Amino acid sequence: MAVLVTGGAGYIGSHTVAELIEKNEEVIIVDNLEKGHKDAVAGSKLIVGDLRDKEFLAKVFLENDIEAVIHFAAYIEVGESVQNPLKYYNNNVVATLNLLTAMKDAKVDKIVFSSTAATYGEPENVPILETDKTFPTNPYGETKLSVEKALKWCDRAYGIKYTALRYFNASGAHESGKIGEDHSPESHLIPLVIQAALGKRESIKVFGNDYNTPDGTCVRDYIHVSDLANAHYLALQRLRAGKESEVYNLGNGKGFSVKEVIDVVRKVTGRTIKAEDAPRRPGDPAILVASSEKIQRELNWQPKMADLETIISTAWKWHEAHPNGYNDK
Repeated sequence: MAVLVTGGAGYIGSHTVAELIEKNEEVIIVDNLEKGHKDAVAGSKLIVGDLRDKEFLAKVFLENDIEAVIHFAAYIEVGESVQNPLKYYNNNVVATLNLLTAMKDAKVDKIVFSSTAATYGEPENVPILETDKTFPTNPYGETKLSVEKALKWCDRAYGIKYTALRYFNASGAHESGKIGEDHSPESHLIPLVIQAALGKRESIKVFGNDYNTPDGTCVRDYIHVSDLANAHYLALQRLRAGKESEVYNLGNGKGFSVKEVIDVVRKVTGRTIKAEDAPRRPGDPAILVASSEKIQRELNWQPKMADLETIISTAWKWHEAHPNGYNDK
């Protein structure tokens, strides 16, 4: 039986597909390729289509022997979600409800959900715990929390078991150098700094230098994308073992500041990178770090590439070889 990976041609999805294939899993990918890349999943079974198309989804489940779903397909830009919340509710919530309906009809009862630590909003604790209040401060986080709530009720009504994984900043690239991070437009710090190292942008903006942090810049949790992919596999194995539905944080256990990231990119690349101070962005907390103690304890998950230099080195390896990103668009 196959594992269906929605959004599997995207950044985290493609790395999870690679992880599943390494574990000898049969994988089917559904992606509309709006954000994903064919080159990221070359050689895998890719079905191009949109989760908002109910007839398409029903056909996927009818024509394939699917055991479980790992669900990534979502819009992820916080700023855009504030400007266009209906776009985010339509893609992140309505499409997921279609997916859950198709699962129910096909009697598929296991789903690993790619959630976000943005469900917490302004953190009560540092690091953030799964028991902390969820009060999103933007539509993106709200849509992910809405799905988590729907999953809870679908479990009670239909017996669909889920594991929701909440994390912040996926980063780095596969050790092979064959797949990496290619967003358009790019909004993540590490690839933006690497773009500056490649001469694709004149400088990198540092939004705020007067936060209550060791060097005055924001501190964030960066987790290697392959470590994330492994966590999704372990979450799948947990559901296969008949465990109850659960929510887990995923994080590095410590944060890195904006200045630290820029300095490490300079070190890894050997390039000169101009950094410019800019005003704070509204709503940017000083520190966002998630505790992974629970998933480490219960699923024996251990990040293998938690060191910032290692994370950035893998990202640089891919970006240096693919300065213009994937060639499939």
